[in-house]
Amino acid sequence: MNIKIIYQTLCLCLVGCAISATTACQGDWDEPQGVPFGNNSIDDQNIISISDLKKQYADVIFASTDTYVKIDKDIKIKGRVTGNDLGGNLYKQIAVQDTTGAIIISVNQSGMHGFVPEGQEIIIALKDLYIGGYRKQPQIGYYYFNANHNAVELGRMYKERFQEHLKIVGTPDASKLTVLDNFDPTLDKNENCAKLVKLRNVSFVHVSGLGTFAPDSTADKTVKVVGGCVNRELNEYDADDLVIRTSTYARFAAMKLPYDEVNKKPKMCNLTGIATRFNDTWQLLIRKESDIEIIEN
Repeated sequence: MNIKIIYQTLCLCLVGCAISATTACQGDWDEPQGVPFGNNSIDDQNIISISDLKKQYADVIFASTDTYVKIDKDIKIKGRVTGNDLGGNLYKQIAVQDTTGAIIISVNQSGMHGFVPEGQEIIIALKDLYIGGYRKQPQIGYYYFNANHNAVELGRMYKERFQEHLKIVGTPDASKLTVLDNFDPTLDKNENCAKLVKLRNVSFVHVSGLGTFAPDSTADKTVKVVGGCVNRELNEYDADDLVIRTSTYARFAAMKLPYDEVNKKPKMCNLTGIATRFNDTWQLLIRKESDIEIIEN
């Protein structure tokens, strides 16, 4: 075959492929439906408020000892993600809130902020998941055997199970998150635990040592690290009422506590975070460094 003819044939093939690709881009194939995470087949039927959910299982959640129960009803909750693992302080869990209340979802998965960012609306199909309380903090997860306690307890669900029970709705919109401003620790804990809150005009108790949010215990022997976290006290509240709890793995853990080195006094600040509880003590979980607003004057 003549080389010129071969060349012309190849050119025609390339043009044909280009036309086919253009046609495909113009709509000759089916567009993917839904989002690539979660279960798009979950509908919006039988949705109840988070407040009603906590009331239905109050005897389990707020029991004097940690316990849990399987949800055997075909019910769902719908809310927006107010906190995730973006800042490293919420470990393998997300906080979900609707207009009535909030709750913690425990999942054995890292990097959840990638598909359930703050402001993302989601639906959780609750049937066959487990609900209970850890020191009276409501959470949804799955049972597991705790070898340290030699007991079966409520913990994190596998990521595959989470994907089966999760539906992502629309696109994230952090502007739609509701913050409980000027948070008052005397508020009812059953009703308000796990909500996104803001403390205003507070200051940290000055500490010796490194004076950071959560130094590693090997770096600062003056700090008590329990469960990989450090509790910092505020001058405005008794430590039995409220503490700021930070993981040593939080991205802002090594950040200095707001302190005026010149005038030798703590700086005032506003703090935003998830108001979890440990029995009758509030434990504010700051989500990320931008939740710490230092008042310079």
